[in-house]
Amino acid sequence: MSLSRRQTVAALAALPVAGAAATPPAAAAPHPAAAAGQAVPGRPGTTLFIAGDSTAAQKYAPAAPETGWGMALPFFLAPRLRVANHAMNGRSSKSFVDEGRLGPVLAAIRPGDLLLVQFGHNDQKSEDPARYTEPWTTYREHLARYVSGARARGARPVLLTSVERRRFDAAGRAVTTHGEYPAAVRALAAEHDVPLVDVQALSLAEWQRLGPEGSKAYFNWLAPGESPNYPDGRQDNTHFRPVGAVEVARMVARGLLAAGVLRPGDVRRLDDEVPAGRITWPPAP
Repeated sequence: MSLSRRQTVAALAALPVAGAAATPPAAAAPHPAAAAGQAVPGRPGTTLFIAGDSTAAQKYAPAAPETGWGMALPFFLAPRLRVANHAMNGRSSKSFVDEGRLGPVLAAIRPGDLLLVQFGHNDQKSEDPARYTEPWTTYREHLARYVSGARARGARPVLLTSVERRRFDAAGRAVTTHGEYPAAVRALAAEHDVPLVDVQALSLAEWQRLGPEGSKAYFNWLAPGESPNYPDGRQDNTHFRPVGAVEVARMVARGLLAAGVLRPGDVRRLDDEVPAGRITWPPAP
């Protein structure tokens, strides 16, 4: 007899993560507030780890002006909070684990830290077995590994639905592109009592507000000759320019505050303009 979805997720969540210790170090006692499922004050040294895909990832000079929202998140956090952006281009919830990328994140995470998890863009790629997950089974099973791994180390996981792509119908209405994946994240968060930031819903509303033309400025749409990195121009409806990354990072910071994961003193500039010129791209590693 096959396992139910709940049983499958619970079973997978109990498994050790490849590349990570099965148990946390003996000294890694959870912060009392984190153990109680409450927001932890942003003590000096608290780190927000990001596990995700290219929409969040650090970008380098050869990709400019493409910008991941994780690059802009520090603008909205108190200086005592740090961001460790482990998001990588092209990864899904599955391939991030299979490549051994989750293990080092969990090895570095400490009690009271946060693990922000946002996957979905590449989980949809059914033609690629290395990345594809089915939303109600393998996708949830893999996300559960991030949740259990963070909690085992006294850190607090936060699930994020995927930021929406830029897509409009003939009537100019912003439309969804992620199928059942956002609903699966919401269900998993509710089932396992994990804080949720519904970036998909927030970004869809923002693209609708901006409209088909106004939203182009948020994405990596470039005219020929506008950027030396894209001499022939570019029409990218997935990845952001600085202004788009800044606004998505603002959504994330506001969502963390609204979910009680961060406290008012942990965030800043939530209503302020952040000049796109604040974004910089380091040389390629």
